[in-house]
Amino acid sequence: MTTGPEPTDNLAALLRAGTGALTRRWIELAAAPLRGRLTVAELERELTELFRALVAAVESGSRDLQSEPYAEVRALLSDMSRHRARSGFTPTETAVGVFTLKQALFELVDRAEIEGDLREVLAFSLLLDALGLLTFETYAKAREEVIDEQAEQLLELTTPVVKVWEGVLAVPLVGTLDSARTQVVMEKLLESLVGSGAEHAIIDITGVLAVDTQVAQHLLKTVMAARLMGAECTISGIRPHIAQTIVGLGIEFGDITTKATLADALRHALTRSGVTISSGRG
Repeated sequence: MTTGPEPTDNLAALLRAGTGALTRRWIELAAAPLRGRLTVAELERELTELFRALVAAVESGSRDLQSEPYAEVRALLSDMSRHRARSGFTPTETAVGVFTLKQALFELVDRAEIEGDLREVLAFSLLLDALGLLTFETYAKAREEVIDEQAEQLLELTTPVVKVWEGVLAVPLVGTLDSARTQVVMEKLLESLVGSGAEHAIIDITGVLAVDTQVAQHLLKTVMAARLMGAECTISGIRPHIAQTIVGLGIEFGDITTKATLADALRHALTRSGVTISSGRG
């Protein structure tokens, strides 16, 4: 992101002389695409502070955005990009905060409201291009962080551990079971076993789309981890086509108890706990 040094230029003087006109026009141009999602006061504070830091960095004579004089500029742009990403702004709405300054400069020079020769304008244009790239890179990283956080939250929400009876926990699984999700299931189940002191755990896979060798291995690992905590684990939701798949793949659950439905698994757990179950029929 280095635009190259300018041996002798009046860019800093140009920016200083046009501070008022440039910032006013910049704020006006940057506000239009945002359609009121930021107040004018917020935008004015943000861009005025950025312009001040930018002018100070330009006055140092450096055009290297990774150099020390641009540290504050980088920090301000990073904060702005992360805020935009987390607030749901698009990449265009974020980058426009930088690139509209270029448009403001071109307009004012064209109307001779501020004086600047072609070399100075080009130097500033190159500098803003580099700043725009920095803004986009920071925005992209912030969006990735948001997506990762949302994925983790979704895993938490789709992997509940439910107390269905005294001493009996159930984990109803829905969708696809992969390594990352299995790890969450295992951690939440073990934490719940420790917290509740439950001796029985039911892993219900009624909502799991398909069971292959990898999914089966994930289930076995979870069951073994629960056993190490002193809990008997039952797998329920073994539907006919899943049973056929398991047999076809040659997968063996060994001495792990499996049941067709969650109700059957709960009945098994309660019976093992010494609870007498009545059919309820007269």
